[in-house]
Parts: sequence; structure tokens; C-alpha cells
Amino acid sequence: MSKRDVKELAKKQVFTTGEAAELCKVSQQTIIRCFDSGRLQGFRVPGSKFRRIPRADLVRFMKANDIPTDQLESSIRRVLVVDDDDQIIDLFVDVLGRDDRFDVRTASTGYDAGLLTEQFRPHILLLDYMLPDINGHLVCERVRANPDLEDTKIIFVSGVVNADEIQKLLQAGGDDFVKKPFNIERLIDRMCELLEIA
Repeated sequence: MSKRDVKELAKKQVFTTGEAAELCKVSQQTIIRCFDSGRLQGFRVPGSKFRRIPRADLVRFMKANDIPTDQLESSIRRVLVVDDDDQIIDLFVDVLGRDDRFDVRTASTGYDAGLLTEQFRPHILLLDYMLPDINGHLVCERVRANPDLEDTKIIFVSGVVNADEIQKLLQAGGDDFVKKPFNIERLIDRMCELLEIA
């Protein structure tokens, strides 16, 4: 498999046993045995015998067995922007979309944010406090309650909160708070600090 193929493979969120074997540099049979014995978590495709392994489970398995995870934990950081303001969404998509350090997805409700957080597994969430269905505080608490997302950073971005509320957001698990209107370059610098990237 070429370096380029491995790089493409490493971007996936769910892997076949063959792909997992390729990334772990072991035989497919070894992966199947680990899956069937419960040492490697995953699921079977309904109505078939095919096994599938979510990224988080594969990373956990690799770390538990001292298999390097460099290929899976590449330098591209996944960013989920959660805001119901189209202009804010467009700004982030435009600016971060041109920065090859980031892979950007967006959501405009707390419900969509919850679904995307599970599927996309962002490294960082840019989270509006006032969403149309629930407030960002609840989204933050749900992320913090999920052990698979313990490394996800959360920056609240909002214009309508006072000092007490900001303190509560940080206590709920937010890593930082940025007031709207904000300086996009400064916000990106803060993201890079939290993600420890240059």
C-alpha cells in the first residue's frame, strides 16, 4: 500500500478488519481473532458477517497493545463549528477551509452537534452558547460525559453572556470563552494553542 493510500485510509472513521490489519501491521486473521474475543471493540454490519471497527475503538486497541497510532492521529485536526448564525458558519468554513491543518464540519442546532460529535469525533468544538433548541452549556456537558471525547477541546463563542455565565461555562468543561465579535486570527491562534499545533 502506498503512503498516499495509507494517508487516505487513516482519515476514515470506520474500518474493515483488513484496513485495521493494514494500519496495525498485523494479519487480518489476528484482527478478526481480537474482534471475536472482545479485545477489539466494534460492530457487525446488520444482516451480514462483516465486522466494522470505529476509529476510537481502533485507537484504543492500538494504544493498549503498544501499536503506534501516528498514522491515525495525523496532523489534520477535526473542527466542529456549532452556531445558528450563517455568517459565522460561512466565516469559519471560508477561513479554516483554506487552512490545510483543519478539517471543518458545521452544525446549527444542539441536536445536530450531538450527532456530528459522535460521528466526526472533533478535536475541537467552536460552540455558540445560544442555540435554537438547547444552549451550548448542555452540548458541552454531554461531550464531557463521553469518555471517548475526553480529549476534545471546547471553545465557547458567544456575545450574550455575562461574567458569571462565562465562569459556569468554563466549570461545565469549556476550555475557553471568546466574545463575539471576535478576531478570527486570534481565535485560530488560541485553537492552535489548545490543540498544540504550530
